[in-house]
Amino acid sequence: MILQSLAAALGEKIGSLIPENYLQLGVGILFISFGIWSFRKDENEEKAKDIKEKSAFKIVLTIALLFFLAELGDKTQLATFSLAAKYNSFWQVFAGSALGLLAADIIAILAGVYLGKKLPRRKIRYISAGAFILFGAIILGKVFLIPLSFLL
Repeated sequence: MILQSLAAALGEKIGSLIPENYLQLGVGILFISFGIWSFRKDENEEKAKDIKEKSAFKIVLTIALLFFLAELGDKTQLATFSLAAKYNSFWQVFAGSALGLLAADIIAILAGVYLGKKLPRRKIRYISAGAFILFGAIILGKVFLIPLSFLL
């Protein structure tokens, strides 16, 4: 909830300062970046296994920072940010995003349990990464006025 309110507040403020096309350009780039980062996650996990000694403080700080950044860059945060920027309305966007997040979490947990039993984790990661890249490309296509009627 804290990150939802932060995304709504920042989106509302920045939305009044930055034109929508520039915001959408940023969101599209972030979606594509998140997808690429998801593809590279396997490499990062292998490197993390090689690390033998770190101080407890550095480990806790690193985990906390990565968790915060991963959640802030989540698609729900990006959507909340861009909607608050577009409509300049903190409370409505916050309420809608918080309720939507709750509903989506329930569905995701149930679907995740089911798919986790049916598909390997790596395949799920690749499908998710591909979806982020696809949606980022669609957003960028809209920014650059490429007709997307063939998708309908």
